[in-house]
Amino acid sequence: MDKLNVLWDSTALAHFELGQIIMMAVGLLLLYLAIVKKFEPLLLLPIGFGALLTNIPLAGFDQPGGILYYIYEVGIHSGVFPLLIFMGVGAMTDFGALIANPRMLLLGAAAQFGIFATLFGAILLNLIPGFEFSLKDASAIAIIGGADGPTAIFLASRLAPELLGAIAVAAYSYMALVPIIQPPIMKLLTTEDERKIEMAQLRIVSRREKILFPLAVLLATILFLPSATPLVGMFCLGNLMRECGVVDRLSNTAQNELINIVTIFLGLAVGSKLSAEKFLKVETLGILALGAIAFAIGTAAGVLMAKAMNKLSHTKVNPLIGAAGVSAVPMAARVANKVGLEANPHNFLLMHAMGPNVAGVLGSAVAAGILLALVGP
Repeated sequence: MDKLNVLWDSTALAHFELGQIIMMAVGLLLLYLAIVKKFEPLLLLPIGFGALLTNIPLAGFDQPGGILYYIYEVGIHSGVFPLLIFMGVGAMTDFGALIANPRMLLLGAAAQFGIFATLFGAILLNLIPGFEFSLKDASAIAIIGGADGPTAIFLASRLAPELLGAIAVAAYSYMALVPIIQPPIMKLLTTEDERKIEMAQLRIVSRREKILFPLAVLLATILFLPSATPLVGMFCLGNLMRECGVVDRLSNTAQNELINIVTIFLGLAVGSKLSAEKFLKVETLGILALGAIAFAIGTAAGVLMAKAMNKLSHTKVNPLIGAAGVSAVPMAARVANKVGLEANPHNFLLMHAMGPNVAGVLGSAVAAGILLALVGP
């Protein structure tokens, strides 16, 4: 019997707790959303599997000596993985639509309003018993409104590492739900006539302009907001490799092999933070709620800014493209195009929406830099 007791005690079944079972169910839910619903599968699948691994009793995946522990320490705690992701995203991004219509920067900036509005919302949650968010916690939560997963992970790892799992899951969940969350807000804030507006064709952007643009963005960031240069700098590097035309092998590697490898490890590292003792807290519900509010406010602010531009500008601006100011590239631009086509079958807004969409990527990185500068260590 003693031997049987020792054998039983060495199994995971003897040590499972309710919280671990719940978190493994959450991991399975993420796998379901990734595989069946195809919601951000590239991230939700490794995150969900990481959640399964980290909640196995006695396995020690997320303890010193475990593989998930080292993946997290090397890639997330150091900030390397989000920066490499940004380089890959930069290599995949075409700034032509933004260069052709620089006013779209205003829409990308307006969509970041949700970040700063939610910052105050997180602080106000402290008035409710059970919530104790510091200014750093609130800043890390607020960045969810930018709908930019790598930026959210980068900022959370700097300001609130203990909240990383909840923030990452919220950020990628709302990115995946863009086609569901945004259209009702867009239709509520616009009229049928506004959704039918057809915009003038964009001018052709030269190769020289595309090469100079990332260099100009980097220089401006260095001069005015150096705390944002880690994210913006890697993004500009990837974009420069894409546009210069002399390092196609490097650009292709950044767009494919490198970003794919990093995505696997990034997802597993985030999943390692979905352990029961770190995730099953009342703060997690607050984070999920605030993330939804931040995303909704960001979408609304972009649409309202586009409406104002349409009223004040001598050229027509379809307010729908303002919703693409959140940095869920290119999903938000596709949603704007889809809603526009529903109102007018001849209205193709995709290229116009890509302007504020890529501006939103820069905007979220700048917002993260501002928060780091104000409340960072």
